[in-house]
Amino acid sequence: MQIQKSPSGALFPYYYKNGELFGLHLGSYFSDEDGVIAMMKSEATFFTKQHRNIGIWIDFYETKLTDRVIHGFVEMVEQMGPKVTRLGIVGCSTITRWKINRLIKKTVPLSSLPVKYFEDPEVAKTWLVSESE
Repeated sequence: MQIQKSPSGALFPYYYKNGELFGLHLGSYFSDEDGVIAMMKSEATFFTKQHRNIGIWIDFYETKLTDRVIHGFVEMVEQMGPKVTRLGIVGCSTITRWKINRLIKKTVPLSSLPVKYFEDPEVAKTWLVSESE
């Protein structure tokens, strides 16, 4: 398969430690809610056209995760649907993690999706390509 670039500039698929994942660059939007939500919509549209199941790594460093952005994020993951096998999230606070988890658990198609939060992007990527939960 040919490597493509997503709307945020991420390589798809991204090869890492003999596996592949999709890294979404949603960081450095600071307080630009409209910008990050527009990028989420573009990424979801791009991803739904792909023909593979894959783990996703999300980078939220330096993006203010307001309730509106968090809802937009969960809607994006829901739109991406069953092709998402795991979700590794980097760069959010404890309260934001709680809010995301609460919304994911309430969204029936996502309620069983494995989600983990990380401080280190390398650890997140390793988890996404590993065989075990």
